[in-house]
Amino acid sequence: MSLINYLTRIQFEFGSTALLQDECDALGIQKPLIVTDKGIRAAGLLEQVTRHLRSFDEAQVFDDTPPNPNEAAVQKAAAQYREGGFDGVIAVGGGSSIDLAKGVSVLATHEGPLKTFAVIEGGVARITDKVAPVIAIPTTAGTGSEVGRGAVLILEDGRKVGVLSPYLIPRVAICDPELTMKLPAQLTAATGMDAIAHCMETFMSPLFNPPAEGIALDGLRRAWLHIERATQNPGDREARFNMMSASMQGALAFQKGLGCVHSLSHSLGGINPKLHHGTLNAAFMPAVVEFNASAPTMVEGDKLARMAQAMNLSGGDEVIPALKAMNERLGLGKGLAALGVTEDLFPRIIQGALADHSHKTNPRDASAEDYRRMLEISM
Repeated sequence: MSLINYLTRIQFEFGSTALLQDECDALGIQKPLIVTDKGIRAAGLLEQVTRHLRSFDEAQVFDDTPPNPNEAAVQKAAAQYREGGFDGVIAVGGGSSIDLAKGVSVLATHEGPLKTFAVIEGGVARITDKVAPVIAIPTTAGTGSEVGRGAVLILEDGRKVGVLSPYLIPRVAICDPELTMKLPAQLTAATGMDAIAHCMETFMSPLFNPPAEGIALDGLRRAWLHIERATQNPGDREARFNMMSASMQGALAFQKGLGCVHSLSHSLGGINPKLHHGTLNAAFMPAVVEFNASAPTMVEGDKLARMAQAMNLSGGDEVIPALKAMNERLGLGKGLAALGVTEDLFPRIIQGALADHSHKTNPRDASAEDYRRMLEISM
């Protein structure tokens, strides 16, 4: 059975951070904990956002978010939330800060260790409407976590897991493309390919959700047309606007499910948290699309051709070469070996991928041998 559900309130425009106090007032948040990272703070983006808060003195900042948020950081921030008597969370940053904020909203209001709430541990039903309200303000255009129902977090045992619930959708997303204008080229490219991966994987998922497919295809079109412009010319406002929209749209379609790109990147990212999620998605995309191409739902739905149309290509047979060429042009095409991945890691990567929640919504059921072949192609 498919669930079709769009409930997120989104403010989307250049300068929309000016609405932060209004949104806090609407939610009754008077004393927020602000979750971010030290890079965002050093870049001046945190001040750019928080200057719109009327009573910033009542707030506190947690800026120890790691590049791949882990259980220790979530516990530390949740303890700060409880001890400070805060009544909401404002997340400012990329997917890491927003995902950590979601973890805080759960652990600060629910009993039990973080793994209790992981999808693969049966945690969806354990998350209730008691979660702390979250306002998400993205500073990158990739994860779309500001409108997503889940967080990807690394447990103490090293597993990179999904914590998912409709209650984890931020109550408000403030999407201000102005916050992405100074994003470095490499990060623009990697996060942009993350958005493209989200749009393509949600579209390829076999679950029934026509609205999500339409949103994903439009997001793919926007991202494919503008990712190079945003990477090469950081000040291109039109490109930044469309990349942030594509990121948001890919995540709006998350409820349709992801696939093997993400089951592999989640697994490998848990093994080596220093590897950027978007870079891994870019590396895995060609091999996974090739694997998926023969799936009945792909063939019956003419999905390669429909993605090709969104990418302004002449036919479905051009999708995989176009992905490889885009990776090369963006400086992301060197493969897993260049990232330090070695074949001795394959068994651990495959084990994690088979257990990942994204594995179940791929259009083809992937075996351990299938995953090994995808890894070999991606090296």
